[in-house]
Amino acid sequence: MGLLDGKTALITGAARGIGKQIALLFAKEGCNIAFTDIERNETVDATQKELEALGVKVRVYASDAADYDAAHAVVEDVIKEFGRIDILVNNAGITRDTLLMRMSEELWDEVIRVNLKSAFNFTHAVTPYMMRQRSGSIMSLSSVVGLNGNAGQANYAASKAGIIALMKTTAKELGPRGIRANAIAPGFILTDMTKALNEETLKQFVSMVPMRRGGQPEEVAKVALFLASDLSSYVSGQVIQVNGAMA
Repeated sequence: MGLLDGKTALITGAARGIGKQIALLFAKEGCNIAFTDIERNETVDATQKELEALGVKVRVYASDAADYDAAHAVVEDVIKEFGRIDILVNNAGITRDTLLMRMSEELWDEVIRVNLKSAFNFTHAVTPYMMRQRSGSIMSLSSVVGLNGNAGQANYAASKAGIIALMKTTAKELGPRGIRANAIAPGFILTDMTKALNEETLKQFVSMVPMRRGGQPEEVAKVALFLASDLSSYVSGQVIQVNGAMA
């Protein structure tokens, strides 16, 4: 018996990185998976095959999570295909780093749109269905930067702080209907993005972590599994940091 047997999860931006590891761990625990990515490509197809090999139902959507109408259309199709949505993971996100004095309006708007507006879009879209079910777990990926700020990431930090506020408010509004909402705030996680950094930069980041190593996407996925399952049945409105004591 898996922790998520018979449940359906919708995960945005899950073709790679943390989103992919969340999808794989959920599938191993018996969860059917619907996931989105901005476009259909070889990476998306490979992730789909990995998930299907675990014996669960999988559906993929090439969709812009930051597009309000597109997000609602995805949710409607997932309901049609799977019958319900038990878990929503708002994972889609980008970075466009530069110092505030050099940041253009376009760079600000793009990050807020992809990171924060997408979380609103999908949370808004699943709410009526979860309310009718009187159950559901919504989680959104924030960041240690959303709690502490970081030079050169004003747009990213603001979007991730906004996600925390969105989840805390969602938890208060939807709690009476049995719906939980939480944020996960990873620290320095070794993804494809961080692997592209040079050795000296990597050492600098690791030196800031008391555990003296970067985290693995699988370690973030385990926290997501806890929040998705009944193990966290009385956990809502929280921010769980996964950062090796970095903050």
